[in-house]
Formats: sequence, structure tokens, C-alpha cells
Amino acid sequence: MMDFSKLKPARDVAIVGIGSTEFGEHWNKSLRELAGEAGSKALHDAKIDPEEIQLLVGGNMSGGMFVGQEHGAGLFADYLGINPKPSMRTEAACASGSVAARVGFMAVASGMYDVVAVGGAEKMTDVSGETATSVLAGAMDQENEAFHGLTFPGVYAFLANRHMHEYGTTREQIAMIPVKNHKNGSLNPIAHFKNKITVADVLGSALVSDPLRLLDCSPISDGAASIIMVPAEKAKDYSDNPIYIRASAQASDSLTVHDRRDITTLDATVWAAKEAYQRSGLTPKDINFAEVHDCFSINELIAYEDLGFAKKGEGGKLIESGDVEIGGRIPINTSGGLKAKGHPVGATGIAQLYELVEQLRGEAGKRQVDNARYGLAHNVGGSGATVVVHILSNER
Repeated sequence: MMDFSKLKPARDVAIVGIGSTEFGEHWNKSLRELAGEAGSKALHDAKIDPEEIQLLVGGNMSGGMFVGQEHGAGLFADYLGINPKPSMRTEAACASGSVAARVGFMAVASGMYDVVAVGGAEKMTDVSGETATSVLAGAMDQENEAFHGLTFPGVYAFLANRHMHEYGTTREQIAMIPVKNHKNGSLNPIAHFKNKITVADVLGSALVSDPLRLLDCSPISDGAASIIMVPAEKAKDYSDNPIYIRASAQASDSLTVHDRRDITTLDATVWAAKEAYQRSGLTPKDINFAEVHDCFSINELIAYEDLGFAKKGEGGKLIESGDVEIGGRIPINTSGGLKAKGHPVGATGIAQLYELVEQLRGEAGKRQVDNARYGLAHNVGGSGATVVVHILSNER
């Protein structure tokens, strides 16, 4: 792997505004209204007018399939009132939002633009559960996986069974993850689910794909989130408490799971994390808290290991230790994660950054992490073909 520590952006980048809708089932709001609400809140937070935006980047996985709306770039720019400024849409399955953030980061870091709005939005509940499952299956290999009946619960069930077989991870340890995340979500006013659950609830919920059950699975959600990026040297012009992007990294792996080196490891996570740590000059021990991609509870456990928070095979021991709870050594998914906060796929990556910014500003209320300096966001596209890792700090 090349040494990314020697590659520096032309300029440091800061986040000076954030906005988000509540995640959930928004029967009375359209995709454009959700995106507009989040974008308007971010503009208000940064105290800037829409005409100051020089570029808009929006993450959206499948507006065409979910609500019949392609050309999201034109939709979002028009509704936010930034015409004739450029706008683009990014798609990388469930990592669409984080890829949008990475494009926005590179646009500012390169010096090409000074004020960039980045958003993510998805409206998923206007279709049936069967249709939503079919749309989401588009994030896997259609010819070699979906065509033969494989679904994402099935993919992650493979990972869970193999991890349990290889490392002795228990079903109870996996169930502790959604319990923790619902506890955190109960403290988050914009979370889809604010109810607490128990290990018994998880193990007693409907079987989806053995060993995964209903309460191991993230929900179908509507929602949008947005952030405003500017050069770090201009950040104080917009915010008294800017948050700095210390690293933005992305990696890829085979689209098909059967081509993976080891299905209990998402190599793209390992590679993206290594790049992020090199670029930031930090190590896993320096990270104070993280938002990781828990589309299914086993994925959070595997992320503990792939991100360097636990040794390989010891993710179960980490959740059991309590270190990933709020107040623990490294709180994970203080927002409630995808499981409780919700998972409107195009918005998820931006929502993770929204949570990091709130924590680093000290504005997270009852779920606030003490002495938060460095936060990490980990966003997975599909079953790991795309992974994006960001590291943010309240120190430049």
C-alpha cells in the first residue's frame, strides 16, 4: 500500500454548517422537500445565502426506482435556488452520501471552489417492502448474486455464520449491538426508532436469514442530511466552531462476495481506514468515537476489527466489554446508527458526518461523548465493494 501521509491536499477543509431532517416514514414529504429541508437548515447553520454556494454535490442511490425521479442534480439545485451554479449527483449504493462528501472535500481542497454544499437524500417508503428489497439488490452483483435469489440479509448472514464459526462469536454478542444502538437512538431527537430493546427482543424477533433476525436489520427510511464545506482558513468567517476534515479516504473491493479474500473481513474498510489514518497522522487509539455502518448488526462487529478498534476475531469481546457504549473507551454509533437512527441510503453517509459534527461541537445533548476531539465515520456501499472513511476533528 502506498504511503498516503506524503500526499497532502492543497488546502485544509472545514465543515461550517449542518442540517438534517428527522429520519422515518415521511408520507407527506417528497424527495425534493426532504433535501430542501436539510439543505436550508445547513445554510442557516452556516449563516450563508443560497447564492453563495458555488457547487452542490448530492448523494442519492436510486431516486429513479424509489420515486421515479432521475436527474437529482437538477432537482436539488433548482429547489435550493442555486441555479446556474453546477450541481452533481453521486451514486455508490449505501455509500452514495459519503462519496458526495468526498467529492465536495476534493473540490474545496483543490482550490477550485470555496463554498460547497453537500447533501444526501432518499425517499424509500413510497414503494412496497418487496420493491424496496429489489431496488436495494441493485447494489450487489445482479448477474452472479441477485439473479440467483441472494439478498443483502443473505449476504450478511453468510458473514455472521462464518465469523461465529471462525472466532467463536456468539449470537448473544451480535444481539448486543442493536440493543446498544436503540439505547443511543432513544436519546436522538431525529432518530427513526427511539424505543429501547433487549437481547431477548432481538433473539425473539422474526427470523430473516439465519442467524439474522428482524431486529438485526436496519429499517427502510426516508430522510436527508446536508453539510457546508469551506477552506479552513475561511472557516471562522462562517462559524465560531468549525469542524475540520482531517482525512477523506475511499477504497473498493470485488462486487461479488464469493470473490473476496475473506468474507469475515471487508478489505475495502481495512484499506480505506489505513489511508485515513495515514492522511490524518492518527491511529485507531486516537479516535474518541465513531459512526460505523451497521446495516446489519454483524457489520458493526466486523467494523470494530477492520477499523482497528479490536483485534481480528475479538469484536464480540469488545461489544461485551461495554467499551463501545456512551461513556466507554470508544463509543460507537452514538446517533443510534443505521439500525435506530435509520438508513435512507443516499443520506446515511452525510448523516454520519452530521453526528460527528454535533459531537465535536459539544451539541449532542444526552448522548454527548466527553472530551471528543477525533471522530471517524465509516460508510459501506453494498456488501463492501465501496467503503468511505472520514476523520473529523475540532482541532485543525
